[in-house]
Amino acid sequence: MALSFFDQFLSPVLFGISLMTLSLTLPWVLFPTPSPRWLSNRLLTLQNWFIGRFVQQLLLPLNPAGHKWALIFCSLMVFLISLNSLGLLPYTFTPTTQLALNMGFAVPFWLATVLMGLRNQPNAAVAHILPEATPGLLVPVLIMIETASLFIRPLALGVRLTANLTAGHLLIQLISTAAFVLLPMMPNVAILTMMLLFLLSLLEVAVALIQAYVFVLLLSLYLQENI
Repeated sequence: MALSFFDQFLSPVLFGISLMTLSLTLPWVLFPTPSPRWLSNRLLTLQNWFIGRFVQQLLLPLNPAGHKWALIFCSLMVFLISLNSLGLLPYTFTPTTQLALNMGFAVPFWLATVLMGLRNQPNAAVAHILPEATPGLLVPVLIMIETASLFIRPLALGVRLTANLTAGHLLIQLISTAAFVLLPMMPNVAILTMMLLFLLSLLEVAVALIQAYVFVLLLSLYLQENI
């Protein structure tokens, strides 16, 4: 059976049972848990330092009312980094290449920020739809544009994460296929292609980390507008 390059993005199935739940829960097993000892090991110390620095940078522009979201944002950040990074290993699956999963992350968090703004400061939340001193003829048009831009935010979050990871994985598979095809015919070109593949793999690791950070950062910016 001839396989397509896009078959790697299909949800894994074993005996007719979807393995998405397994691929979503397995990364948490890899993280060390805090212990009651006074001295922590190196891995746990590094993990705590990373989480502390991330929370500090994330909550810097937020007022104290938004600090309640620190645990949620931090957990989401670590979870997305785990899924994106583990998907680069051989014989693994990246759940965040599925748009449905990313929209499942984006829509509830975006909706929570909007509802919080409507509850705490309804006038300011609705005022974003219509800028001040707008000419009367442009009022209906601007209301429709601002409303569309508001509702397109979760779609932009999900599509951005899906598109970046899918494009990187697909490019890696294309270049690796080209390297195997060129190896018996043009060894020198194949070696150059493998070097390019190695650099691209490093870039994809950086993309996996950055896209998780960007996803949470944009959510924090949406929260900042509504608190």
